[in-house]
Amino acid sequence: MNTHDIEEIQRSVEKQHTFTLGPLQTGPACCDPQPIVQVKNFSLHYDNKTALDKVTLDIYRGCITALIGPSGCGKTSFLSAINRLTDLIPNCKVVGHIQVDGVDIYQSACDVQVLRQQIGMVFQKPTPFPLSIRRNIELPLREHGVTKRAEVEAVSEQVLRDVGLWHEVHDRLDSAALSLSGGQQQRLCIARALALKPKILLMDEPCSALDPIASGVVEDLIVGLQGRYTIVIVTHNLAQARRIANYAAFFWVKERAGHLIEFGHCRDIFETPVHQLTAAYVSGARG
Repeated sequence: MNTHDIEEIQRSVEKQHTFTLGPLQTGPACCDPQPIVQVKNFSLHYDNKTALDKVTLDIYRGCITALIGPSGCGKTSFLSAINRLTDLIPNCKVVGHIQVDGVDIYQSACDVQVLRQQIGMVFQKPTPFPLSIRRNIELPLREHGVTKRAEVEAVSEQVLRDVGLWHEVHDRLDSAALSLSGGQQQRLCIARALALKPKILLMDEPCSALDPIASGVVEDLIVGLQGRYTIVIVTHNLAQARRIANYAAFFWVKERAGHLIEFGHCRDIFETPVHQLTAAYVSGARG
């Protein structure tokens, strides 16, 4: 165990109460929610396989929305569709509409590069570039036109502070990003996404590859970003979804296609679900 792992453990112990919650506690409700993403009758197909079938829901500005459900029900496909990462998959076809701030992102006039600047993505496994810590933040900034050294340095310091990394790495910014612990690497990836000032942050099981302590640190970070960013997170950890999310969307496979079964306030999904499948899943009877 290296020094940085020990520091993470110490910080985690100091604030352990923030992520060790009772079984009935859920994330706070958003006040006066306004939709930033509106999904209408959206279907997604890979060759002849339907991954998602006629999904309709709103994602609310400044809130955390958790996507839950068993493996293979289309959660990651849905997440990828929000910033058109699905474009990179051969023979992928979409039907229906996804609007971000009223703009249909699947219209030909949509600038995909700008879209992905506005909608950042954090993956299940930490994916730092095989470069220095500094270059991991600088590279996307320069690719998107931020070239003044003072501005690059200011943004880099700010986002590293935002994810709680600055005091851990400020004296070794030229060290390899891959030398960081797993939790630190994931926070660096989050900082890299935040550097482009996105409106929305997509997270595909960002804690699943981390140990429990590093997972707790990242989870606290996600909660701290609420309000400043709209966050959509895929998680198989139902306790985590209850702790951090304002809203939850439950997906299930029916007739070999992913379907949205139920969407609503996180507390309602877990405590008073409308659909029997939802009740069975959140209780552990199914899935």
